[in-house]
Amino acid sequence: MIQEKLDKVIRTIPNFPKQGIDFKDITPLLLDPLIVDEIINSFLVKLEKINCDAVVGVESRGFLFGFLLANRLRVPFVPIRKVGKLPGETLKYKYDLEYDSAEVEIHKKDVKKGWNLIIHDDLLATGGTAVAASELISELNANVSAYTFVIELGFLNGSQKLRKYSNNIISLTTY
Repeated sequence: MIQEKLDKVIRTIPNFPKQGIDFKDITPLLLDPLIVDEIINSFLVKLEKINCDAVVGVESRGFLFGFLLANRLRVPFVPIRKVGKLPGETLKYKYDLEYDSAEVEIHKKDVKKGWNLIIHDDLLATGGTAVAASELISELNANVSAYTFVIELGFLNGSQKLRKYSNNIISLTTY
């Protein structure tokens, strides 16, 4: 089962990036091409009945599996980046994180009106980043058909905020 494999490989780094935060580190997963393949295959099975025109990945760790997922689904990959990192005309959204605030942006022309999008990030915590991505997609007159996360921190209830946009929330492991 993928959850058991992930739980054995994902590291917990105490007090990072600040005191009191237990950071879930996915970098050990990247060292094992077989588990990476299992992660993508697990997402594909869970997304079989989901309509998808593109995968949106949130900077930066959302790019890792998000790009692979888009490639395997044979759909475009659309990055959401920190402000100032995209060269074209963008749409911006400012939001609060669990320990800071941030602002992200998306190229306006990368998402077509009416598209159904999967939002991918490595981790769902409070939901702030995924909500920001959802708001950008909504402003571009597109739809969130699903969310995919490698890890969910269930005790922070981030998935509750996402249900406004989609009930299809896929997390491979939950802490």
